[in-house]
Amino acid sequence: MARELASISRFGLTEPFELQVSRNQITGHKRLLKFGFNPLINEVEETVWEAGGLYTYPTSALILTGTSSAGATDAGVVITIQGLDANYNEISEVVTLNASGIAVTTQAFLRANRAFVSGSQGLTGAVSFQNAGTTYCYLNGDNQTLMSLWTVPAGHTAYILQTDVTVMTEANNKFGTVRLITRAPGKVFRTQDLFAAQNTSIVREFALPLPVAEKTDIEFRAIGSSSNALLHVSATFELIYIRDT
Repeated sequence: MARELASISRFGLTEPFELQVSRNQITGHKRLLKFGFNPLINEVEETVWEAGGLYTYPTSALILTGTSSAGATDAGVVITIQGLDANYNEISEVVTLNASGIAVTTQAFLRANRAFVSGSQGLTGAVSFQNAGTTYCYLNGDNQTLMSLWTVPAGHTAYILQTDVTVMTEANNKFGTVRLITRAPGKVFRTQDLFAAQNTSIVREFALPLPVAEKTDIEFRAIGSSSNALLHVSATFELIYIRDT
């Protein structure tokens, strides 16, 4: 008979707090690892996400239409979208691309925080989830959105534990400036941390986690030192978000 592998917590012993959170053993606590990549940034600031340019946040909850650049070739691909509804509560929806490579959500999203292929068939094209021509989610051969942004759900406070930024370029004497920014509802984006990097990675661990209130947008943006900086930028943040009551 095969040996059963069991967690020590089954025997009344203890486990590290972080592991317990990851195993959903701590009521009201959830973990998040958010990561993004932008393959080409020059002297205009852009969000660290694959679609390029600055990300546009919806001002109201929207029905999203996903369209594959491969059309019918991607028919049958199953995609899960995770985000927030009009009241900033967490929602998730599973859609399937039809015979034309198109899917329409039934739920309205105020925020589309992540999308990923959740079925057995991978994408051959890129899928953009849009409303009125604006892209809110973009995923391609990674079968996963690479967007370094996220919004704290209602009734929760997030605590950023660590950030990781990498800036690479083959251009000589070029560098990037990367910002971690946040925006509370009705306010402006505020810089929370700032990095200047040239062909390097920077890891920032917060000995005292950085608190971020409910409904606040969190985003990484980057800009190159010149019009031919040709930056490749990735940015990651790790956090725990905790129910307030």
